[in-house]
Amino acid sequence: MAQGLTKKSEDFSQWYNEIVRRAELADYAPVRGCMVIRPYGYALWENIQATLDRRFKETGHQNAYFPLFIPHSFIQKEAQHVEGFSPQLAVVTHGGGEELEEPLVVRPTSETIIGHFFAKWISSYRDLPLLVNQWCNVVRWEMRPRLFLRTSEFLWQEGHTAHASLEEAEAEARLILDIYAEFAEKEAAIPVIQGRKSESEKFPGALVSYTIEGMMGDRRALQMGTSHNLGQNFARAFGIQYLDRDNQLKYCWTTSWGVSTRLIGAILMVHGDDQGLILPPRLAPIQVVVVPIYKSAEERTQVLEVCRRVQEALGGRVRLKVDDRDEYTAGWKFNEWELRGVPLRIEIGPRDVAAGQVVLARRDVPGREGKWAVPLSGLVEEVEKALEDIQRDLLRRAREFRDAHTHHPQDWEGFREAVEDGFAFAPWCGDAGCEAEIQAETKATNRCLPLDQPQLPAGAKCVRCGRPARETALFARAY
Repeated sequence: MAQGLTKKSEDFSQWYNEIVRRAELADYAPVRGCMVIRPYGYALWENIQATLDRRFKETGHQNAYFPLFIPHSFIQKEAQHVEGFSPQLAVVTHGGGEELEEPLVVRPTSETIIGHFFAKWISSYRDLPLLVNQWCNVVRWEMRPRLFLRTSEFLWQEGHTAHASLEEAEAEARLILDIYAEFAEKEAAIPVIQGRKSESEKFPGALVSYTIEGMMGDRRALQMGTSHNLGQNFARAFGIQYLDRDNQLKYCWTTSWGVSTRLIGAILMVHGDDQGLILPPRLAPIQVVVVPIYKSAEERTQVLEVCRRVQEALGGRVRLKVDDRDEYTAGWKFNEWELRGVPLRIEIGPRDVAAGQVVLARRDVPGREGKWAVPLSGLVEEVEKALEDIQRDLLRRAREFRDAHTHHPQDWEGFREAVEDGFAFAPWCGDAGCEAEIQAETKATNRCLPLDQPQLPAGAKCVRCGRPARETALFARAY
């Protein structure tokens, strides 16, 4: 399965594309920029979806669904929004063999259509806060597609909320950012930086945008989720008003936030190696694979009986698969499940049957170092502990990698060297022109202004232009 796989260190981009297809996560669609998510990839998405959906509901959000087609006039109501999204819009002009009276935009995001309905549903302070989320697909016409990372159509969740005050909307945006960061670290085992987007990088129409940024295996940054305080921009554009306790008609304060199937690409790029995927146990579609090893019919019967006992013992506790296919050798199966990133393998052969044991093999620890024998009597506890250890160690390893490629340059030459290697936390003046010059000269973008701001020394100067620095910014080359 992994034979001939491009090495991660030789061509990261090619390695990524090969793994996505060989591990059967996704494939290219006939329409350029679109993808087919295969069952294994979709199962991973479902696990991402389930753990996030639980967190949203625990914080009072309810799921709903809004139309795929949006009147073009809706998009035009918020000036910054239409300007930001116009190059990416897919527009329907004909339907049923006739030209439409008004063109329809295929949903790029739903602030406008949801704003329209919020205006209908909200009339009093008693209707607030209104906390809605939807799981859906969106279309943004992508010029440089890459499976999961940038496709013209992708799956995501988008939350939309309305509040009575700026403070409530800000608290909501920050709450969701914390949920995204917790998910990234606890479930996906990816350490992230929480920060505020610069004025040039924020969401079109937002008052302020927040982001979580992760470092991928090639030391580039990936925006893994965003949360936006929209202020009253969309409320004013769509007339989202409420009658307050003082009997005054006021505009709501709204938010929007989302993560997408891009998270699958992040998990692959952060944890994968030259043998394929390494999936964090909490999200892996298959957490444990059992591979029987036998030569004769008699051995087969004995080994499969132990496999059955293992399946009964672990059933309901872990997501488990017994690979009892006769047409493939055990070695071939080892390679296949390593490529597909299953966190833990259980090997059972005739000698193990005789000894009353099985052999466990960790996907994240190659070779004999990651293998050990376990008595059947203690299997459940050992498997659960191994999965916890793998989850913890993946996060630790990802954090160590990120920290080893994170720098704090104080001058321009040091900055140029830093972004060649990874993350650069640098003093910045806050000027959009300076920000654009940095990108033009180094291809590094302002990923965010970290919420955990280090104290700037007295008289700190911008790393690029030398003017007084306002705060520290995270710069990196990014996807």
